[in-house]
Amino acid sequence: MLKKLMKFVLPSMLAFTFSSLYAIVDGFFVGRNIGDAGLAAINIAFPIQALIQSIGVGIGMGGAILISQSRGSENIEQEHNVFGNTLTLLGIVSIILTIILLFIYKPTLVLLGAEGIVLKYAQQYILIISIGTVFQLLSTGFTPILRNYESSILAMFSMIGGFSTNIILDYIFVSVLQKGILGAALATVIGQIVTVVPCLIFIMVKATNVEKDNFIPKKKIFNTIIGIGLSPFGLALSPNITLILMNKYSIIYGGENAIAAYAVIAYVNCIILYLLQGISDGSQPLISYYLGGNELKNANIITKYAYIFSIVIALIFSFCVFFLKNKIPYFFGASEQVAHIITHAIPIFIIGSIFVAICRVTTAYFYSAKNNMFAYIMVYGEPVILFILLLIVPYILKLDGVWLSIPISQFIMMLVSISLIFINKNKCKQ
Repeated sequence: MLKKLMKFVLPSMLAFTFSSLYAIVDGFFVGRNIGDAGLAAINIAFPIQALIQSIGVGIGMGGAILISQSRGSENIEQEHNVFGNTLTLLGIVSIILTIILLFIYKPTLVLLGAEGIVLKYAQQYILIISIGTVFQLLSTGFTPILRNYESSILAMFSMIGGFSTNIILDYIFVSVLQKGILGAALATVIGQIVTVVPCLIFIMVKATNVEKDNFIPKKKIFNTIIGIGLSPFGLALSPNITLILMNKYSIIYGGENAIAAYAVIAYVNCIILYLLQGISDGSQPLISYYLGGNELKNANIITKYAYIFSIVIALIFSFCVFFLKNKIPYFFGASEQVAHIITHAIPIFIIGSIFVAICRVTTAYFYSAKNNMFAYIMVYGEPVILFILLLIVPYILKLDGVWLSIPISQFIMMLVSISLIFINKNKCKQ
Protein backbone atom coordinates (compact mmCIF):
# COMPACT_ATOMS: atom_id res chain seq x y z
CA MET A 1 0.00 0.00 0.00
CA LEU A 2 2.87 2.36 0.83
CA LYS A 3 4.53 1.63 -2.54
CA LYS A 4 1.23 2.35 -4.31
CA LEU A 5 0.89 5.65 -2.46
CA MET A 6 4.46 6.72 -3.28
CA LYS A 7 3.87 5.90 -6.94
CA PHE A 8 1.15 8.56 -6.99
CA VAL A 9 2.40 11.00 -4.36
CA LEU A 10 6.04 11.58 -5.37
CA PRO A 11 5.27 12.64 -8.98
CA SER A 12 2.35 14.71 -7.68
CA MET A 13 4.61 16.50 -5.18
CA LEU A 14 7.16 17.29 -7.85
CA ALA A 15 4.48 18.50 -10.26
CA PHE A 16 2.93 20.80 -7.62
CA THR A 17 6.36 22.04 -6.58
CA PHE A 18 7.24 23.04 -10.13
CA SER A 19 3.82 24.67 -10.43
CA SER A 20 4.56 26.81 -7.36
CA LEU A 21 7.98 27.73 -8.74
CA TYR A 22 6.49 29.57 -11.73
CA ALA A 23 5.66 32.61 -9.59
CA ILE A 24 8.87 32.27 -7.58
CA VAL A 25 11.02 32.32 -10.73
CA ASP A 26 9.19 35.42 -11.98
CA GLY A 27 9.72 37.03 -8.58
CA PHE A 28 13.42 36.09 -8.60
CA PHE A 29 14.18 37.68 -11.98
CA VAL A 30 11.87 40.68 -11.48
CA GLY A 31 13.21 41.35 -7.98
CA ARG A 32 16.81 41.33 -9.19
CA ASN A 33 16.16 43.45 -12.29
CA ILE A 34 13.36 45.82 -11.19
CA GLY A 35 13.43 45.80 -7.38
CA ASP A 36 10.87 46.00 -4.59
CA ALA A 37 8.16 47.61 -6.78
CA GLY A 38 8.36 44.70 -9.23
CA LEU A 39 8.11 42.17 -6.39
CA ALA A 40 5.08 43.98 -4.98
CA ALA A 41 3.42 44.12 -8.43
CA ILE A 42 3.68 40.36 -9.03
CA ASN A 43 2.54 39.69 -5.47
CA ILE A 44 -0.59 41.82 -5.92
CA ALA A 45 -1.30 40.44 -9.42
CA PHE A 46 -0.74 36.78 -8.57
CA PRO A 47 -4.23 36.11 -7.08
CA ILE A 48 -5.74 36.71 -10.55
CA GLN A 49 -3.37 34.18 -12.08
CA ALA A 50 -4.08 31.81 -9.19
CA LEU A 51 -7.84 32.15 -9.80
CA ILE A 52 -7.36 30.83 -13.34
CA GLN A 53 -5.27 27.90 -12.12
CA SER A 54 -7.67 27.15 -9.25
CA ILE A 55 -10.67 26.94 -11.60
CA GLY A 56 -8.70 24.47 -13.73
CA VAL A 57 -7.80 22.44 -10.64
CA GLY A 58 -11.43 22.44 -9.45
CA ILE A 59 -12.90 21.22 -12.75
CA GLY A 60 -10.07 18.76 -13.40
CA MET A 61 -10.15 17.33 -9.88
CA GLY A 62 -13.96 17.14 -9.79
CA GLY A 63 -13.93 15.13 -13.01
CA ALA A 64 -10.91 13.06 -11.99
CA ILE A 65 -12.50 11.97 -8.71
CA LEU A 66 -15.64 10.81 -10.54
CA ILE A 67 -13.49 9.03 -13.15
CA SER A 68 -11.54 7.19 -10.44
CA GLN A 69 -14.68 6.15 -8.56
CA SER A 70 -16.26 4.95 -11.83
CA ARG A 71 -13.16 2.87 -12.52
CA GLY A 72 -13.26 1.48 -8.97
CA SER A 73 -16.87 0.37 -9.46
CA GLU A 74 -16.07 -0.79 -13.05
CA ASN A 75 -18.74 1.49 -14.56
CA ILE A 76 -17.15 2.14 -18.00
CA GLU A 77 -20.09 4.08 -19.44
CA GLN A 78 -20.09 6.50 -16.49
CA GLU A 79 -16.30 6.87 -16.76
CA HIS A 80 -16.54 7.87 -20.44
CA ASN A 81 -19.39 10.30 -19.80
CA VAL A 82 -17.45 12.01 -17.01
CA PHE A 83 -14.24 12.12 -19.09
CA GLY A 84 -16.00 13.74 -22.06
CA ASN A 85 -17.99 16.21 -19.97
CA THR A 86 -14.92 17.26 -17.98
CA LEU A 87 -13.10 18.21 -21.18
CA THR A 88 -16.19 20.03 -22.49
CA LEU A 89 -16.53 22.00 -19.26
CA LEU A 90 -12.83 22.95 -19.31
CA GLY A 91 -13.21 24.25 -22.87
CA ILE A 92 -16.36 26.29 -22.17
CA VAL A 93 -14.99 27.85 -18.98
CA SER A 94 -11.62 28.77 -20.55
CA ILE A 95 -13.35 30.83 -23.27
CA ILE A 96 -15.72 32.58 -20.86
CA LEU A 97 -12.99 33.29 -18.31
CA THR A 98 -10.64 34.81 -20.91
CA ILE A 99 -13.31 37.28 -22.04
CA ILE A 100 -14.22 38.25 -18.47
CA LEU A 101 -10.62 38.80 -17.35
CA LEU A 102 -9.77 41.02 -20.33
CA PHE A 103 -12.59 43.33 -19.27
CA ILE A 104 -12.06 43.40 -15.50
CA TYR A 105 -8.33 42.95 -14.81
CA LYS A 106 -7.56 46.70 -14.48
CA PRO A 107 -10.23 47.57 -11.86
CA THR A 108 -9.50 44.29 -10.08
CA LEU A 109 -5.85 45.23 -9.60
CA VAL A 110 -6.88 48.61 -8.14
CA LEU A 111 -9.27 46.77 -5.82
CA LEU A 112 -6.40 44.50 -4.74
CA GLY A 113 -4.40 47.54 -3.65
CA ALA A 114 -2.15 48.32 -6.63
CA GLU A 115 -1.34 51.98 -7.23
CA GLY A 116 1.32 54.12 -8.92
CA ILE A 117 4.26 52.27 -10.45
CA VAL A 118 3.14 49.00 -8.82
CA LEU A 119 -0.22 49.27 -10.65
CA LYS A 120 1.56 49.93 -13.97
CA TYR A 121 3.75 46.83 -13.57
CA ALA A 122 0.83 44.67 -12.40
CA GLN A 123 -1.30 45.66 -15.42
CA GLN A 124 1.48 44.69 -17.83
CA TYR A 125 1.84 41.31 -16.14
CA ILE A 126 -1.85 40.40 -15.93
CA LEU A 127 -2.73 41.48 -19.49
CA ILE A 128 -0.44 38.76 -20.89
CA ILE A 129 -1.57 36.25 -18.27
CA SER A 130 -5.24 36.92 -19.17
CA ILE A 131 -4.58 36.38 -22.89
CA GLY A 132 -3.00 33.02 -22.04
CA THR A 133 -5.87 31.92 -19.77
CA VAL A 134 -6.72 28.82 -21.79
CA PHE A 135 -3.22 27.34 -21.43
CA GLN A 136 -3.06 27.89 -17.67
CA LEU A 137 -6.54 26.49 -17.14
CA LEU A 138 -5.89 23.40 -19.26
CA SER A 139 -2.47 22.69 -17.73
CA THR A 140 -3.96 22.59 -14.22
CA GLY A 141 -7.18 20.89 -15.36
CA PHE A 142 -5.51 18.05 -17.28
CA THR A 143 -3.05 17.15 -14.52
CA PRO A 144 -5.58 15.55 -12.09
CA ILE A 145 -7.07 13.54 -14.97
CA LEU A 146 -3.64 12.16 -15.87
CA ARG A 147 -2.99 11.23 -12.21
CA ASN A 148 -6.27 9.33 -11.98
CA TYR A 149 -5.35 7.40 -15.12
CA GLU A 150 -2.08 6.38 -13.44
CA SER A 151 0.02 8.76 -15.55
CA SER A 152 1.49 10.83 -12.72
CA ILE A 153 4.97 10.55 -14.26
CA LEU A 154 3.81 12.15 -17.52
CA ALA A 155 2.08 14.93 -15.58
CA MET A 156 5.29 15.51 -13.62
CA PHE A 157 7.54 15.68 -16.70
CA SER A 158 5.05 17.99 -18.43
CA MET A 159 5.30 20.37 -15.49
CA ILE A 160 9.11 20.10 -15.42
CA GLY A 161 9.24 20.90 -19.14
CA GLY A 162 7.07 23.98 -18.68
CA PHE A 163 9.01 25.13 -15.65
CA SER A 164 12.38 24.72 -17.39
CA THR A 165 11.08 26.72 -20.34
CA ASN A 166 9.91 29.43 -17.95
CA ILE A 167 13.34 29.71 -16.30
CA ILE A 168 15.19 29.96 -19.62
CA LEU A 169 12.78 32.52 -21.06
CA ASP A 170 12.71 34.55 -17.82
CA TYR A 171 16.48 34.84 -18.05
CA ILE A 172 16.35 35.80 -21.74
CA PHE A 173 13.37 38.17 -21.57
CA VAL A 174 13.99 39.82 -18.18
CA SER A 175 17.76 39.70 -17.59
CA VAL A 176 19.19 39.76 -21.13
CA LEU A 177 16.58 41.63 -23.21
CA GLN A 178 15.43 43.77 -20.23
CA LYS A 179 11.70 43.35 -21.02
CA GLY A 180 10.84 43.59 -17.32
CA ILE A 181 7.40 42.52 -16.07
CA LEU A 182 6.15 41.98 -19.62
CA GLY A 183 8.96 39.49 -20.28
CA ALA A 184 8.21 37.60 -17.06
CA ALA A 185 4.54 37.24 -18.04
CA LEU A 186 5.42 36.01 -21.55
CA ALA A 187 7.82 33.45 -20.09
CA THR A 188 5.07 32.16 -17.78
CA VAL A 189 2.47 31.76 -20.56
CA ILE A 190 4.92 30.06 -22.95
CA GLY A 191 5.95 27.72 -20.12
CA GLN A 192 2.28 26.80 -19.59
CA ILE A 193 1.91 26.06 -23.32
CA VAL A 194 4.86 23.64 -23.10
CA THR A 195 3.15 21.97 -20.11
CA VAL A 196 -0.15 21.55 -21.96
CA VAL A 197 1.21 19.89 -25.12
CA PRO A 198 2.15 16.41 -23.75
CA CYS A 199 -0.96 16.40 -21.53
CA LEU A 200 -3.12 17.22 -24.54
CA ILE A 201 -1.57 14.38 -26.54
CA PHE A 202 -2.41 11.94 -23.71
CA ILE A 203 -5.99 13.28 -23.53
CA MET A 204 -6.45 12.95 -27.30
CA VAL A 205 -5.21 9.34 -27.25
CA LYS A 206 -7.53 8.55 -24.34
CA ALA A 207 -10.42 10.22 -26.16
CA THR A 208 -10.20 7.73 -29.05
CA ASN A 209 -12.06 5.21 -26.84
CA VAL A 210 -14.79 7.74 -26.02
CA GLU A 211 -17.91 8.34 -28.15
CA LYS A 212 -18.88 11.80 -29.41
CA ASP A 213 -22.07 11.65 -27.35
CA ASN A 214 -19.94 11.51 -24.18
CA PHE A 215 -18.77 15.07 -24.88
CA ILE A 216 -22.31 16.48 -25.08
CA PRO A 217 -22.96 18.52 -21.89
CA LYS A 218 -25.06 16.63 -19.33
CA LYS A 219 -26.48 18.83 -16.58
CA LYS A 220 -26.26 16.17 -13.87
CA ILE A 221 -22.59 15.42 -14.58
CA PHE A 222 -21.72 19.12 -14.84
CA ASN A 223 -23.38 19.76 -11.48
CA THR A 224 -21.59 16.83 -9.84
CA ILE A 225 -18.18 17.89 -11.22
CA ILE A 226 -18.73 21.44 -9.99
CA GLY A 227 -20.07 20.26 -6.61
CA ILE A 228 -16.99 18.12 -5.96
CA GLY A 229 -14.65 20.59 -7.63
CA LEU A 230 -15.59 23.47 -5.33
CA SER A 231 -13.41 21.92 -2.61
CA PRO A 232 -10.16 21.49 -4.60
CA PHE A 233 -10.89 24.85 -6.28
CA GLY A 234 -11.13 26.51 -2.87
CA LEU A 235 -8.09 24.63 -1.60
CA ALA A 236 -6.01 25.89 -4.53
CA LEU A 237 -7.40 29.42 -4.22
CA SER A 238 -7.33 29.67 -0.41
CA PRO A 239 -3.63 30.66 -0.19
CA ASN A 240 -4.40 33.50 -2.57
CA ILE A 241 -7.36 34.71 -0.56
CA THR A 242 -4.84 34.73 2.26
CA LEU A 243 -2.46 36.63 -0.01
CA ILE A 244 -5.08 39.32 -0.71
CA LEU A 245 -5.89 39.74 2.98
CA MET A 246 -2.23 39.80 3.99
CA ASN A 247 -1.35 42.33 1.29
CA LYS A 248 -4.08 44.65 2.55
CA TYR A 249 -3.10 44.46 6.21
CA SER A 250 0.64 44.51 5.44
CA ILE A 251 0.16 47.87 3.73
CA ILE A 252 -1.95 49.19 6.62
CA TYR A 253 0.52 48.21 9.36
CA GLY A 254 3.87 48.23 7.52
CA GLY A 255 3.60 50.11 4.23
CA GLU A 256 5.30 49.21 0.94
CA ASN A 257 8.28 47.52 2.65
CA ALA A 258 5.95 45.14 4.49
CA ILE A 259 4.12 44.11 1.31
CA ALA A 260 7.44 43.53 -0.51
CA ALA A 261 8.58 41.45 2.48
CA TYR A 262 5.39 39.42 2.41
CA ALA A 263 5.91 38.81 -1.32
CA VAL A 264 9.12 36.93 -0.52
CA ILE A 265 7.56 35.14 2.47
CA ALA A 266 4.61 34.10 0.30
CA TYR A 267 6.99 32.64 -2.31
CA VAL A 268 8.70 30.53 0.36
CA ASN A 269 5.43 29.59 2.04
CA CYS A 270 3.81 28.50 -1.21
CA ILE A 271 6.51 25.82 -1.68
CA ILE A 272 5.43 23.94 1.45
CA LEU A 273 1.75 24.50 0.65
CA TYR A 274 2.20 23.00 -2.81
CA LEU A 275 4.31 20.12 -1.48
CA LEU A 276 1.55 19.25 1.00
CA GLN A 277 -1.05 19.72 -1.70
CA GLY A 278 0.95 17.31 -3.84
CA ILE A 279 0.76 14.68 -1.10
CA SER A 280 -2.97 15.13 -0.49
CA ASP A 281 -3.89 15.25 -4.19
CA GLY A 282 -1.48 12.40 -4.94
CA SER A 283 -3.30 10.22 -2.40
CA GLN A 284 -6.71 11.19 -3.83
CA PRO A 285 -6.79 8.77 -6.83
CA LEU A 286 -6.20 5.77 -4.55
CA ILE A 287 -8.66 6.96 -1.88
CA SER A 288 -11.35 7.59 -4.54
CA TYR A 289 -10.65 4.25 -6.23
CA TYR A 290 -10.93 2.25 -2.99
CA LEU A 291 -14.01 4.13 -1.83
CA GLY A 292 -15.60 3.57 -5.25
CA GLY A 293 -15.04 -0.17 -4.76
CA ASN A 294 -16.29 -0.06 -1.12
CA GLU A 295 -12.81 -0.92 0.20
CA LEU A 296 -12.94 1.39 3.24
CA LYS A 297 -10.06 -0.32 5.06
CA ASN A 298 -7.64 0.26 2.17
CA ALA A 299 -8.80 3.88 1.82
CA ASN A 300 -8.08 4.47 5.51
CA ILE A 301 -4.61 2.89 5.25
CA ILE A 302 -3.72 5.22 2.37
CA THR A 303 -5.02 8.20 4.35
CA LYS A 304 -2.93 7.23 7.42
CA TYR A 305 0.26 7.01 5.36
CA ALA A 306 -0.57 10.37 3.75
CA TYR A 307 -0.84 12.00 7.21
CA ILE A 308 2.53 10.61 8.32
CA PHE A 309 4.30 11.60 5.12
CA SER A 310 2.81 15.13 5.19
CA ILE A 311 3.94 15.77 8.76
CA VAL A 312 7.48 14.53 8.02
CA ILE A 313 7.77 16.76 4.93
CA ALA A 314 6.44 19.76 6.89
CA LEU A 315 9.05 19.25 9.63
CA ILE A 316 11.95 18.88 7.19
CA PHE A 317 10.89 21.97 5.24
CA SER A 318 10.48 24.05 8.41
CA PHE A 319 13.99 23.23 9.63
CA CYS A 320 15.50 24.05 6.22
CA VAL A 321 13.73 27.42 5.97
CA PHE A 322 14.67 28.35 9.53
CA PHE A 323 18.38 27.78 8.90
CA LEU A 324 18.25 29.65 5.57
CA LYS A 325 16.17 32.59 6.80
CA ASN A 326 19.10 35.05 6.60
CA LYS A 327 19.92 34.14 2.99
CA ILE A 328 16.38 34.02 1.53
CA PRO A 329 15.77 37.83 1.29
CA TYR A 330 18.95 38.44 -0.73
CA PHE A 331 18.15 35.57 -3.10
CA PHE A 332 15.16 37.65 -4.26
CA GLY A 333 17.13 40.90 -4.38
CA ALA A 334 15.31 42.48 -1.43
CA SER A 335 16.60 45.74 0.05
CA GLU A 336 18.16 45.86 3.56
CA GLN A 337 14.96 47.27 5.13
CA VAL A 338 12.79 44.59 3.53
CA ALA A 339 15.33 41.84 4.36
CA HIS A 340 15.14 42.75 8.06
CA ILE A 341 11.35 42.31 8.06
CA ILE A 342 11.59 38.98 6.22
CA THR A 343 14.20 37.51 8.58
CA HIS A 344 12.07 38.45 11.57
CA ALA A 345 8.77 37.14 10.12
CA ILE A 346 9.72 33.82 8.50
CA PRO A 347 10.00 31.82 11.78
CA ILE A 348 6.46 32.92 12.64
CA PHE A 349 5.10 31.54 9.37
CA ILE A 350 6.78 28.14 9.46
CA ILE A 351 5.10 27.31 12.79
CA GLY A 352 1.88 26.55 10.94
CA SER A 353 3.35 23.98 8.51
CA ILE A 354 2.43 20.94 10.63
CA PHE A 355 -1.11 22.26 11.15
CA VAL A 356 -1.50 22.64 7.38
CA ALA A 357 -0.11 19.12 6.80
CA ILE A 358 -2.98 17.61 8.81
CA CYS A 359 -5.63 19.88 7.30
CA ARG A 360 -4.64 19.18 3.66
CA VAL A 361 -4.91 15.39 3.96
CA THR A 362 -8.20 15.62 5.85
CA THR A 363 -9.67 17.84 3.15
CA ALA A 364 -8.51 15.52 0.37
CA TYR A 365 -10.16 12.57 2.12
CA PHE A 366 -13.46 14.42 2.45
CA TYR A 367 -13.70 15.45 -1.19
CA SER A 368 -12.48 12.03 -2.35
CA ALA A 369 -15.38 10.55 -0.35
CA LYS A 370 -17.74 13.19 -1.85
CA ASN A 371 -18.38 14.47 1.69
CA ASN A 372 -18.75 17.95 0.23
CA MET A 373 -20.04 19.71 3.34
CA PHE A 374 -17.05 18.77 5.52
CA ALA A 375 -14.69 19.54 2.64
CA TYR A 376 -16.24 23.01 2.22
CA ILE A 377 -15.81 23.71 5.94
CA MET A 378 -12.13 22.77 5.76
CA VAL A 379 -11.46 24.75 2.59
CA TYR A 380 -13.38 27.95 3.21
CA GLY A 381 -13.09 28.04 7.00
CA GLU A 382 -9.44 29.15 7.11
CA PRO A 383 -9.78 32.44 5.14
CA VAL A 384 -12.88 33.34 7.19
CA ILE A 385 -11.03 32.74 10.47
CA LEU A 386 -7.97 34.59 9.16
CA PHE A 387 -10.10 37.61 8.26
CA ILE A 388 -11.58 37.72 11.76
CA LEU A 389 -8.12 37.43 13.32
CA LEU A 390 -6.75 40.22 11.11
CA LEU A 391 -9.44 42.51 12.46
CA ILE A 392 -8.31 41.84 16.05
CA VAL A 393 -4.68 40.67 16.45
CA PRO A 394 -2.88 43.44 14.44
CA TYR A 395 -4.88 46.05 16.35
CA ILE A 396 -3.02 44.84 19.45
CA LEU A 397 0.37 43.68 18.09
CA LYS A 398 0.64 45.84 14.91
CA LEU A 399 2.70 44.21 12.09
CA ASP A 400 3.65 41.19 14.21
CA GLY A 401 -0.07 40.64 14.70
CA VAL A 402 -0.49 40.46 10.92
CA TRP A 403 2.17 37.74 10.74
CA LEU A 404 0.85 35.81 13.76
CA SER A 405 -2.69 35.68 12.36
CA ILE A 406 -1.58 33.05 9.82
CA PRO A 407 -0.34 30.26 12.18
CA ILE A 408 -3.17 30.97 14.64
CA SER A 409 -5.80 30.46 11.89
CA GLN A 410 -4.00 27.27 10.77
CA PHE A 411 -3.99 25.92 14.33
CA ILE A 412 -7.72 26.58 14.71
CA MET A 413 -8.41 24.78 11.42
CA MET A 414 -6.36 21.79 12.60
CA LEU A 415 -8.64 21.54 15.65
CA VAL A 416 -11.67 21.77 13.34
CA SER A 417 -10.09 19.06 11.15
CA ILE A 418 -9.68 16.66 14.08
CA SER A 419 -13.26 17.32 15.20
CA LEU A 420 -14.66 16.60 11.74
CA ILE A 421 -12.65 13.36 11.51
CA PHE A 422 -14.28 12.06 14.70
CA ILE A 423 -17.75 13.16 13.55
CA ASN A 424 -17.23 11.43 10.20
CA LYS A 425 -15.95 8.24 11.91
CA ASN A 426 -19.03 8.12 14.15
CA LYS A 427 -21.31 8.56 11.13
CA CYS A 428 -19.59 5.68 9.33
CA LYS A 429 -20.12 3.41 12.37
CA GLN A 430 -23.82 4.24 12.41
